[in-house]
Amino acid sequence: MDRRKFIILGSVAAAAGYGIGKILPKSSGDKLYLRPPGAVDDFDDLCVKCGQCVQVCPYHSISLLDIKDGYSNGTAYIDPKKRGCYLCDLFPCVLACPSGALDHATKVVDDVKMGVAVLSNTNACMCLKREKLSEDSVEDLLVRKIYNDREEAEKDKIKGKIGQICDLCVSICPVGDSAIVMSEANLPLIKHGCVGCGVCAEVCPVKIINIAPKMSYDEIYKEKE
Repeated sequence: MDRRKFIILGSVAAAAGYGIGKILPKSSGDKLYLRPPGAVDDFDDLCVKCGQCVQVCPYHSISLLDIKDGYSNGTAYIDPKKRGCYLCDLFPCVLACPSGALDHATKVVDDVKMGVAVLSNTNACMCLKREKLSEDSVEDLLVRKIYNDREEAEKDKIKGKIGQICDLCVSICPVGDSAIVMSEANLPLIKHGCVGCGVCAEVCPVKIINIAPKMSYDEIYKEKE
């Protein structure tokens, strides 16, 4: 074996021995993830990757990051485009957390600071274009497997909107009009009460709503007011 191959193989072996958790990049290039309600600032360090929050979430909103997500792999997160957080009573995910990664002082919606909703490509908004919801436009939401009465109730709300001008982001929001309303311009208007739960991003048929994790309303919108 020549010297160059020996050095390469030696380096690989050393890296492997150092441990996967040490060589993976933290949060995959500092990417921010939407965390469950009550997530503390040092969530990455405190989350013990037990998955108990995943197990108790009645809306199946919480998942665990994969190994490709670097140092954060195994930690709890929410993909709002797939399933937002419905801010259910008692916050079972918080109560189930054994490590303090989710703050047990989180008891009411006003305590939740997950992030804030942000609109993009507003010209595609169905409400702006006065387009009615069809079964095809919400097919992904309707065909999703339902596991309990809570999920069935949300599905029924969406079904009830078929044939009407789209306003799902407003009508399905678990916070209400303190978080989002439909403006006179027929566009969603994010308000100071938005906690970044991600439900609006989930139900938007044209996916023009995103969630900025860990950001506050003032950080995004204050300069625009």
